[in-house]
Amino acid sequence: MIATAKSTLDELCAFVRETAMLESIQSLLEWDERTKMPVQAGEYRAEQITYLSGMIHQRRTDPRIEQWLDELVASPLADDPHSDIGTTARQLRRDYDRRTRLPQSLVEALTRQSVLGQQAWVKAREENNFRAFRPCLEEMIRLKKEQAAAIGFCSQPYDALLDEYEPGESTERVAAILAGLREQLSPLVAEVVATGKQAPIEILRREYPTSKQEAFGQAVAARIGFSFERGRLDVTHHPFCSGMGPHDCRITTRYDAHFFPSAFFGILHEAGHGIYDQGLRSEQYGLPPGSYVSLGIHESQSRLWENFVGRNYSFWRYFFPQAQAAFPSALAGVRLEEFYFAINQVQPSLIRVEADEATYNLHIIVRFELEQALIRGDLVVADLPAAWREKYREYLGIEPADDADGVLQDIHWSAGLFGYFPTYLLGNLYAAQFYDAADRQLGGLEGLFAQGEFEPLLLWLRHNIHQQGQCYSPGELALRVSGQPLAPTALMGHLRRKLAPLYGIRCG
Repeated sequence: MIATAKSTLDELCAFVRETAMLESIQSLLEWDERTKMPVQAGEYRAEQITYLSGMIHQRRTDPRIEQWLDELVASPLADDPHSDIGTTARQLRRDYDRRTRLPQSLVEALTRQSVLGQQAWVKAREENNFRAFRPCLEEMIRLKKEQAAAIGFCSQPYDALLDEYEPGESTERVAAILAGLREQLSPLVAEVVATGKQAPIEILRREYPTSKQEAFGQAVAARIGFSFERGRLDVTHHPFCSGMGPHDCRITTRYDAHFFPSAFFGILHEAGHGIYDQGLRSEQYGLPPGSYVSLGIHESQSRLWENFVGRNYSFWRYFFPQAQAAFPSALAGVRLEEFYFAINQVQPSLIRVEADEATYNLHIIVRFELEQALIRGDLVVADLPAAWREKYREYLGIEPADDADGVLQDIHWSAGLFGYFPTYLLGNLYAAQFYDAADRQLGGLEGLFAQGEFEPLLLWLRHNIHQQGQCYSPGELALRVSGQPLAPTALMGHLRRKLAPLYGIRCG
């Protein structure tokens, strides 16, 4: 029986790996579309990607997968649900059950609309023209409602969309976690703003040549552990990280010659994603043990390197002299303490990707609440810009002057990524708990950072998170690694410890 089961496992894995190869080809086409593709090639690129998505859906719903899984689960090989074989059986069953509920015509329609929608979004944002983008968004929302209905849900349609990115989570539970964070975060932000203390952000708005930014950002990304022998850095409209194989990870950024944080922290953020991808077990590529467990956990890695490491004072004790050498005219005579305060300023702002570490979370809550309303049907697309402005007034005390800096600033909804935004905030919460655990177990990270030593943290993440793949659920992984269930406690502690000396507020 075991010999037969092993043969079944080999057949299943070979089939799934071939499908993963097709998915990697689709990822390469999508990367090219957002970085190098000529504008006029957009319509045919949509057809190429749609064709591939149909092929992939056919393979992911092939009846042989169900037969192979039934045979495998009935054998002793899959008895341990957290073993590689048990994980493969469990996660492929979940994927198969979810995908077989979706008609291929819907999968292809969603893919086509995603590609065309992103192309329309780029043009609409450049022209500050939400009205032109509105039909694309309305069609995408219609398709996402159809998708949620086909998959099924226990409480509300948004559950089915959230589960795609954060397996096992529910809208109700995430809403409760985010509400708990907001109850503590909003008073902290108000306390900081009330001090009237201003960071010297003028330092960050000096002349930073883009070629120098690219060289410095790439050098820092390499130093913290992103391998450029297995990856590359390019420019795009909206930064992202994309994996095309076990040894091919692409990260992107966008440069502003007069705002240093935009590209630099964007590079650290995407490098964090890439470090996770490069840390997955390459021999398990395409299979659940070699795949990331959730977008919340993936985001924890990007936010950890961007904020917990990249905005850390000890990090800049090591890198600030190098930054001064790279940007002599901008940083000549600037003290480390001034620069550190500038990159950790807390100030309500309009653009999510440029928001500070504290108010960023409020940006996510705005999007989480709005997209739920869109999927429920409580909010129509025509009223979305006004609803966006109202939420920003309520949560951040500001509102955008136009839609380019408002409802059009993110690419996600044009791509159909409803349910994606809350994973950013979950990632912040996971990152705080992981960082605290690593700090305890490694005997103090700041001393290592000050010496330019990032490998101990990298190896700790490799062992505890990256190489675990999908062997544990996000919640199980967080509990195993940090010893605590997901909660706002660690993140709020981190923010208060950092902001108290900068703004002269109470630490606890």
